[in-house]
Amino acid sequence: MASIPAPSSPRARRYDLAVFDLDGTLADSFGFFIANHNRLAQRHRFAAIAEHEVEMLRGWSPRQIMRHTRLPAWRLPLVARDFRRLMRDEGQAITCFPGAREALHQLHALGMRLAMVTSNSAENSRRILGEDCWTLLAHVECGASLFGKARRLRRVLARTGVPASRAIYVGDQASDAEAARQAGMAFAAVAWGYATADSLQACQPQAYLAEVSELRRLAGD
Repeated sequence: MASIPAPSSPRARRYDLAVFDLDGTLADSFGFFIANHNRLAQRHRFAAIAEHEVEMLRGWSPRQIMRHTRLPAWRLPLVARDFRRLMRDEGQAITCFPGAREALHQLHALGMRLAMVTSNSAENSRRILGEDCWTLLAHVECGASLFGKARRLRRVLARTGVPASRAIYVGDQASDAEAARQAGMAFAAVAWGYATADSLQACQPQAYLAEVSELRRLAGD
């Protein structure tokens, strides 16, 4: 996706670029994920998740969950591909968290450059965000592997010309925090996504956002 000019603003900011994860960060898709996990488990022959395990697993890292469900790393891209297809075909009701789209517009108006790195497809991402929010993004990297986001974050930095020290990745899982660290970026953890608050705080994020309305804080406001 081609870069767009950054809006000008005299406001002093800690970060010039906010890069967003999609699922669990902007998009309210956890229910869809849980509803279809066991369907994918049967298709790809890894262990299902029992209803009573869901809250416990939210406190675990993606690698721990993969070990628990006996999902081998080599099979993960196939599972992710099928999940994206399911969301395309059956996830039309998935929307952004209330206030998330408004927050993107506010951040952009305050002079932040915005981008996205997500495991989801461009088709799904664009539909969920809506055309007005999609056009706010200076660069988008879709279809990233769960543990390959650091490379995509570095690409965003290169395409936007923003130093890593002036960028922050906003996500909802320990793997997002790990990717941000590998890319030399700050990490903002959101409390409303896939992982629990305790597991995210253990990642020692540079920012911890308890409510969607707090996304505005990324602009230093």
